[in-house]
Order: sequence, then C-alpha cells, then structure tokens
Amino acid sequence: MTDIHSPEDVAQPETFAFDAENLAKAKAAIAKYPAGRQKSAVLPLLDLAQRQEGWVTRAAMDAIADMLEMAPILVYEVATFYSMFNLRPVGKHHIQVCTNVPCQPELGIGIGETTADGQFSLAEVECLAACVNAPVIWLADDYYEDLDADSTKKLLQALKRGEMLKHGSQSGRQNSAPAGGPITLTTSPVKS
Repeated sequence: MTDIHSPEDVAQPETFAFDAENLAKAKAAIAKYPAGRQKSAVLPLLDLAQRQEGWVTRAAMDAIADMLEMAPILVYEVATFYSMFNLRPVGKHHIQVCTNVPCQPELGIGIGETTADGQFSLAEVECLAACVNAPVIWLADDYYEDLDADSTKKLLQALKRGEMLKHGSQSGRQNSAPAGGPITLTTSPVKS
C-alpha cells in the first residue's frame, strides 16, 4: 500500500513557481496577515500549490518557505501533518474516504492505490465530520453523502465519462434531516 501523504520514493521536480494567477492569489493571502505574521498563510499557499500542480512537491514547499520567510522544515511539518495535502501524485479524481465506523463504502479500489489509467486514487481520512449522512466520500471540494454500493458505482461511472453528479446526499435526503424527512419541530408548540 502506498501512502499518498508520504513523499518517500517520489521523483521530485527541481523547481516550482506559482503561475501568474496563483501568484496573485498567494500575495493576496499573505496580505491578509499583519506584518511579521505572514507564516500564517502557509495553509492557503500549500492549497494553491496543490491546486496548480495536483500535488505538493518539495520544490513547492521550498518556494512557499521562501515567500513566507520561514524555514523549509516548518512548511514540511504543516504539509505532512494535514491529510488534505498530497505529497505524491494522485489520480485525476482523488477520492477520500472516511474510515470511521459509519463510513466505509465499497469503491472497488484499495486505499492508497491509483488506478492504472491514472483516473482515480483513493485515500483514507480519519473523519469527515458527516456521520449523520454516512457513508461519505470527499471528492475535489465536495462531499458525496448517503452512499451505498449502487450510488458509489454510479458516481465512479459518471466521473469516467467526464461528468460530475450533484454533490450532497445521493439518497435525496434534505441536508442532515432524518432519511424520512424532519420529525421534530414540525408544528408550532405555541397555542394561539
């Protein structure tokens, strides 16, 4: 099993630079913090680097350290702590599965694997904080909730076709209401 959050044994590019659009976003993120506190922008800059490259390279971490005037090891520590940062290449569709008890849909590929065609990679995360709508997966910036084998298969097939299904509940549930709909506070307790 390969840990996508581990940079070990990964060919690393020699250099990294933000493209013009992301450089402007990086500068805007840094500007949100008072002078001398620019280190606080490390998370948004790591996110920008990952969105630009698909993963966070060592060269990107070094470039971010230079921009924020901090030791590279401090950026490495942040990037390796948070499971949202991938320190090795991932599939086009990076699916993160909550592995707590209520969440564990069957996806057909193993944790830590990327399919041979590079379309899908699967990572486990400890908790996505959506237990009421479990099972849930995190894909791109969205949650897909109330999954079962059929809805998970439907989601993967849509992705293969280049389509995106509507995120949120896949069973039609309204937000986090009980599966059958709201059952409390459905009438006013005040008598007129």
